[in-house]
Amino acid sequence: MSLDTLPLVGGPSLPQERRLVTAIPGPRSQELLDRKAAAVASGVGHTVPIQAVAAGGGVVVDADGNSLIDLGSGIAVTSVGNAHPAVVKAVQDQVAAFTHTCFMISPYDSYVAVAEALNRLTPGDHAKKSALFNSGAEAVENAIKIARKFTGRQAVVAFDHAYHGRTNLTMALTAKNMPYKSGFGPFAAEVYRAPLSYPFRDGLTGPEAAAKAISLIEKQVGADNLAAVIIEPIQGEGGFIVPADGFLNAIVDWCRDNGVVFIADEVQSGFARTGAMFASEHFGIVPDLVTTAKGIAAGLPLAAVTGRAEIMDATHTGGLGGTYGGNPIACAAALASIDAFENEGLIERARQIGDVLKGRLHQLQQNDPRIGDVRGHGAMIAAEFVDPTTGAPDAALTAAVAKAAIAEGVIVLTCGTYGNVIRFLPPLSIGDDLLNEGLDVVAAALDRI
Repeated sequence: MSLDTLPLVGGPSLPQERRLVTAIPGPRSQELLDRKAAAVASGVGHTVPIQAVAAGGGVVVDADGNSLIDLGSGIAVTSVGNAHPAVVKAVQDQVAAFTHTCFMISPYDSYVAVAEALNRLTPGDHAKKSALFNSGAEAVENAIKIARKFTGRQAVVAFDHAYHGRTNLTMALTAKNMPYKSGFGPFAAEVYRAPLSYPFRDGLTGPEAAAKAISLIEKQVGADNLAAVIIEPIQGEGGFIVPADGFLNAIVDWCRDNGVVFIADEVQSGFARTGAMFASEHFGIVPDLVTTAKGIAAGLPLAAVTGRAEIMDATHTGGLGGTYGGNPIACAAALASIDAFENEGLIERARQIGDVLKGRLHQLQQNDPRIGDVRGHGAMIAAEFVDPTTGAPDAALTAAVAKAAIAEGVIVLTCGTYGNVIRFLPPLSIGDDLLNEGLDVVAAALDRI
């Protein structure tokens, strides 16, 4: 198939099929990769060696006519599906009206409407306010700023295996050295790290793990110095680690007792991804501040901090903002996406996807001891690969399975501090047939290695 005959309109109109016309990469994709090598900084890597030209439903189509099953959603971004018709229409209408004024100069309705929606949807029925930004890292930075301003304290605690971004402060919060931190220091000061509940590896109950973390915080930081604790309720890049029951609740209670702001980083886990609008809901916790991005706007750059009104209002006028923060085009996409999450059954669809993923992966695990753990909620599921004798992380096996699946037309992503986890993040628009076919390919790859 030539590029001229490709169905370049994305969205649900694309044939929902895995189709391999060439080896991956094909010649047209290889041309782009050669241009990338010559023009783009080598620090910007890529996982799937294709030139994407269209996407929708559960597939990504490349310039050579290959159609790949998408089990990554651009790292949990295109949750409503690529080129969702309502999102496309909202963006087109906004572009035709105006593209930018800067909300700090001339405000507009869609920014306020997104803030209102976030205030309504995030956990808790207390009074809330929001501020909009461009990326998850920017949201995290601003959440820390707000917490420091509100408390008058400086120290911040993050957790083992955390990922919070690539800026200087968020690199300090991030636990994994390669590729995120190596050689980029010195990092922001007054950032401390506590042990996370990791049931597969620590063998502790939630309360036991929380007591261990709190003891370290009290001894090494001191509650009187601590502005905020920040944690992903279900970790993303760290390996989709789901803390044991009671861990997050105990940390939240300790924060309340000590005047510490509890920040839930829901950048990857938010917006129906886990079978709840926010992952915090699975644990019955109500954060003081919530950071969001990724799935919020179906692929357009938008992020937010939402939280208790008294905390959000602690910052002086002009202390929060940014030229592009809450761009009107991204806000239009967000409003259409939020409508889809609420009214198209996508939360329930995430649960159904989770049932399929967990069912298939547990079945594989029964016959293959190299799958040490299967975990997650909804359409945010992971398999951790280990040496079956020692239980040690097996990054080489993980990389080989992912590479083989991609070569067969299935996009999968790896993660984890030890590089030994495959994460499954399909768009919520994927059909069961395509999802199962993708898992068939992953299973066959594992069987061959």
